[in-house]
Amino acid sequence: MQPYPPDYIELKIPAKTDYLGMIRLTVSGIANRMQFSYDEIEDIKMAVSEACTNVVQHAYLDKETGDITIGFGLFSDRLEIMIDDHGERFNFRERKQGMAPYNPSHPIDALPESGLGIYVMHSVMDAVEISYNHGMTVLLTKHLQREWGEKDERTHSIYPEN
Repeated sequence: MQPYPPDYIELKIPAKTDYLGMIRLTVSGIANRMQFSYDEIEDIKMAVSEACTNVVQHAYLDKETGDITIGFGLFSDRLEIMIDDHGERFNFRERKQGMAPYNPSHPIDALPESGLGIYVMHSVMDAVEISYNHGMTVLLTKHLQREWGEKDERTHSIYPEN
């Protein structure tokens, strides 16, 4: 199979909760087009939602509003999603070290109300990279478990194949 350049899609939207649903719909449409399974699509949507929610809640504290740029790299073997903001940064390493692993013997009420987004992203994606430049950039990667375009027996269609 000959490698080819990836398709690239980019959205720039206001960092407001009103637009999070639109981001999830876009993610779902792209992942579906690439033939990820239903469960994989839900995982990708959850990770992107967590990253975008972090931007909305934490990046633009002192400003009235800012933007989120979301880039999608559609490769033959993976989907890469970049979430970028120009807001305030926080110390990811400190926050990650402060997170304790989930202990099922502790009551659910003892879980923190926030701070699990990074853990969730790492749990459901194949790779998560976080970098700081002019704000914060999160790069999420999910690999296809088959070649793009190859039939997936987990995908069912009501339309006959022709």
